[in-house]
Amino acid sequence: MSLNLHLLRMFAAVVQTGSFSRAAEALNISQPAISKGVRDFELQVGCRLLNRSPKGVVPTTEGLALSRHAETLFAAERAAEEELSALRGLHNGSLRIGASTTIATYMIARYLGTFHRAHPGVDLHLVSANTRDIAEQMSAQDIDIGLVEGPIEERNIVAEPWRTDVMKLIVAPDHAFAAAKEAIDPKRLDDEVLILREPGSGSREVVTQALTAHSIEPLRTLEIGSTAAIKQVVAAGLGVSIVSAVSVKDQVQLGHLKIAAMQGVQIERTLWRLKVPGRIAMPAARAFEKMLDDRKTFPDEKPD
Repeated sequence: MSLNLHLLRMFAAVVQTGSFSRAAEALNISQPAISKGVRDFELQVGCRLLNRSPKGVVPTTEGLALSRHAETLFAAERAAEEELSALRGLHNGSLRIGASTTIATYMIARYLGTFHRAHPGVDLHLVSANTRDIAEQMSAQDIDIGLVEGPIEERNIVAEPWRTDVMKLIVAPDHAFAAAKEAIDPKRLDDEVLILREPGSGSREVVTQALTAHSIEPLRTLEIGSTAAIKQVVAAGLGVSIVSAVSVKDQVQLGHLKIAAMQGVQIERTLWRLKVPGRIAMPAARAFEKMLDDRKTFPDEKPD
């Protein structure tokens, strides 16, 4: 039995998006066409591939197994298309870069600008998500470059150290910590509301591990899904947080936030570059990775 690749593509889109309507939008075809295509595909393979319910669709055991093969197949298709384009040099083509939130917001812009000036014909696409999501997209080969802030658990991914990031305690200008002449006792955080990123964030993992190592247990915690929002909340006096020094440099200079030193606590984290073993990097990806390694042009950021 030869699989109908057109129908396989429809099925894979439904699995990836979790619904027939979103799959239809992604493939730019009608929802009835998607529904019929999946039904025809199930008849072809001789088993049910999706469980349908009012809440959406999820793959059956057989559907999950087939979807994994479909991911590999269509990733190979994209790689073939890009390699053919790459044979014409770095004058065209595309490069998909995935970066966890802090990296995407505060660190990647200068790399994108430098690369665009050197290779203006290459279309750049930046995906910003938390560490867990970027690792999953790298594993599925939906992105070419992956840069993340925390440890990963994807079996098909290798993480290589990229650079070092310093984490600092930030407070509102009128907070008691802001007026301290010396570094504060970190146990004073036990009486504070600590604002953290959401589960799956590399920043959260690093901060919680460091606090646990120093037996620090804040009074309460508040989860917020972005560093930008955390800065606003801290500036409003609703709590304190520990974030990348790079991400608050501008707000500290404007006087909206203050950095408070902690006695005996220095939090640094490694930022990671993700790779898929055996995957052939296209010329655009190789050029971007070479730029990522250029420490003379792009040294690690250090707080003032």
